[in-house]
Amino acid sequence: MKWRRAGWIEGERQAGGEARGNGFQSALSKVGDACIVRHKKSIFPMKKLFSSLVLFLAVLSVPCLATPRKDYVTRIESCRAVLENFMDNKAYAIPPQVWERARAVVIINQFRAGFLFGVKSGYGVVLAKRSDSSWSIPVLISAGEASFGLQLGGTDVETIYIITDDATVKLLYKAKFNLGADAKAVAGPRWAEAEAVSKEILATPVLVYTKSKGLFAGASLKAGYLARDDQANRNFYNTQYTMPELLYGDFVTVPDEVKPLINTVKQLAP
Repeated sequence: MKWRRAGWIEGERQAGGEARGNGFQSALSKVGDACIVRHKKSIFPMKKLFSSLVLFLAVLSVPCLATPRKDYVTRIESCRAVLENFMDNKAYAIPPQVWERARAVVIINQFRAGFLFGVKSGYGVVLAKRSDSSWSIPVLISAGEASFGLQLGGTDVETIYIITDDATVKLLYKAKFNLGADAKAVAGPRWAEAEAVSKEILATPVLVYTKSKGLFAGASLKAGYLARDDQANRNFYNTQYTMPELLYGDFVTVPDEVKPLINTVKQLAP
């Protein structure tokens, strides 16, 4: 009986030890699970932040909505208005001698960006004269950093560039063309002073016309930059062709909206 009781007691001890061991392991397991849960909770905000950052960058990578076509039409029509306003006023008009030499015409409309004369943002068009004397469609461009031509109290700069040789026209193919740096630019002679203008001035690659009264014919200028706007041309002309093809090729149908500007230029420089 003692043996049986002793064996029973020993068995109970072993069972109790196993139970305590199992209990201890269970407790450790619960502690481990709790630590994992807390670890997961601490990681979750970081995962959420990372996911938000990825989403934010993805949104930034989405292209902006395309500019409505009517906005491009407005740009082209405003450039035509700029040209006609220049030519209607003899004080600013470009004389026939200059138009005879024109291999391209660039019309720019820019806006005040600084308090005084800092002008950075703007748009424009360029039309090139081809070997058969026909004029190209107007190719959309952007412009910036002009430092002249803004009247005191004015809000914009209207500028016309007459390019007198084909080599300079091709410089416009660059991503950014700096007038006065990539090609010499001088103030062009106006209608009233055309008779006294030398051939040297007329042979300058870029003749610049603004409504600023402080410029005299032949004055050297640094007129900011012109930049290609391939996306605008793709959107407006519905084509993958870029500036070289648009200026010197016949790959797109001429939209009705640009014909008035082309006709105006043709009349000035047939």
